[in-house]
This record gives sequence, structure tokens and C-alpha cells, in this order.
Amino acid sequence: MGKVDENKKQKREALLNTAYELFTTKGTNATAISDIVRQAGVAKGTFYLYFKDKYDIKNKLVAHKTSDLFQKAGRSMREAQVNGLENQLIFIIDHIINTLVKDLPLMNFISKNLVMGALRNTLLTGESDNSEIYDEFIELVEEDDYSYDNVDVMLFTIVELAGSAGYNSILYQEPLPIEEYKTFLYRTVRLIIESHRITTKEEAVS
Repeated sequence: MGKVDENKKQKREALLNTAYELFTTKGTNATAISDIVRQAGVAKGTFYLYFKDKYDIKNKLVAHKTSDLFQKAGRSMREAQVNGLENQLIFIIDHIINTLVKDLPLMNFISKNLVMGALRNTLLTGESDNSEIYDEFIELVEEDDYSYDNVDVMLFTIVELAGSAGYNSILYQEPLPIEEYKTFLYRTVRLIIESHRITTKEEAVS
């Protein structure tokens, strides 16, 4: 990467980091573009080289933060050598929930819907900047001993459920505090996966 490209990358990252700090402390409505560029130490024109408005930068931040959550959970799952699609997806969900419990500003910023923005489009269409998340999910499905039908619907439903239910449980202890609620949430995740299971790969071949 050349010096010019590196400089552009640093400015974009400075804008993203500053916007996240302001959005999570002051709130989106109370944050102006002038606040972001002033604190980031860049010209206002530079902002518009990368983002349309403050809602555009917020959407990109949500997509980035969501992607980062899934990627870190996926790496931890691989390192732990978890086997079986049910166990793998529950490990990922549990990792994300535990991360959000420790970072409530991030929880509030992402909001109750973990498939918000680009991830929602990925799971529905397979097309977005966060397609690597979708690809990793599909890889897990293909590695499993079982075959599944309507995989996109299955994944979307699981992530939607975990995102919205986890949000209410973490922030409002509804219907139960998150550590108590996990048992019921993960039981439901297993039932969703089971309902989409067709047959084992070996049975399909024979």
C-alpha cells in the first residue's frame, strides 16, 4: 500500500472511530458531521469522500462492528475445535452475547437486531460487503454431517432470534436475565436447526 493510500485509510479509520465514540456517548441525533470531523482532525470535505452523511457512516459502523463480532466468535470457535453445526452456532451466539454483556455501549449501538444492515442483506440475498460472514456460515453447514433445507431461512431465523431476544434479556432481563435465559434460547436454536435437517451426508450418498 502506497503512502497516499495509507493516508486515506488512516483518515477513514479516524472518522469511523470518532463517529463511534460520539454516537455511543452523545447519541446519533445529537452528533453533527462538524463534531465528527473536528474531533477526528480532518476537513469536512474529507468526510464526504467516504460517506454520504452521518447515517451512512453509522450504517457502515454497524456493519463493521457486527462483522467484527461474528469474525471473532468464529475464530474462537475454530480454535476451540467445536464440532457439529448445533454446537458451533451456539458457541458463536454465546461468544457474541458474552461480548455484548461486557460492552453495553456496543450493544445499544448495534440495537436489538444483529442482522441489521448489510448482514440482513447477506443472509437474504448472499450479496453485501459482509458476505464473508455468510460464506463462513455456509462453510459450517457444508462441513456438517447432515444436509439441511432452506439454509438461508434457517440462518436468518437463528440470528434474528438471538439478536432480538438477547437484546431484551441483556438490557431489560426480559423474560429472564441472560444467564438464565441462555438455556431456553439455545434449546430453541437447536430445535430450529433440527427442523431444517434432512438426512446425514452418508445416507444421501447411499
